[in-house]
Amino acid sequence: MTEAPLVRAAAQDAGVADLLAAHHALMRAQTPPDSCHVKTAEELTASGAQIFVLRDAEGAVQAIGAFETIGPGAVELKSMHTAEAARGQGLGRRLLEGLLHEARRAGADSAWLETGAEPGFAAARRLYESAGFVPCPPFAHYRPDPLSVFMTRRL
Repeated sequence: MTEAPLVRAAAQDAGVADLLAAHHALMRAQTPPDSCHVKTAEELTASGAQIFVLRDAEGAVQAIGAFETIGPGAVELKSMHTAEAARGQGLGRRLLEGLLHEARRAGADSAWLETGAEPGFAAARRLYESAGFVPCPPFAHYRPDPLSVFMTRRL
């Protein structure tokens, strides 16, 4: 059986809005408001973010991620999230690899991200490190925050 490809989606597509809302709620529950940089579906759309999904054989959204342009040749990864029932299947890695591929296709030569510093974000940080991301200072609009880890890599 072939794996479903990463496909572009709109925030209001079937299942996309629900998984984005679940991601938003989880991030808000895990991180104090002043340190939480998650965007709603509407904010992602307004920022011009490109949203991508992985779906199962029945078309249900299993994983979601986005990137938005933050400068010439630079994108920020946003809202990477795998549905709870689909975790442990390698979808996060497939999603990350697909997002980086799509960012290169869109003309980016670097990718940046902000993630949590708390233990609950350790798996995400390990995934990013295994994909070549390295720690960096705050970028774009971000400021130093002990609850944030900033990372980047060349594409």
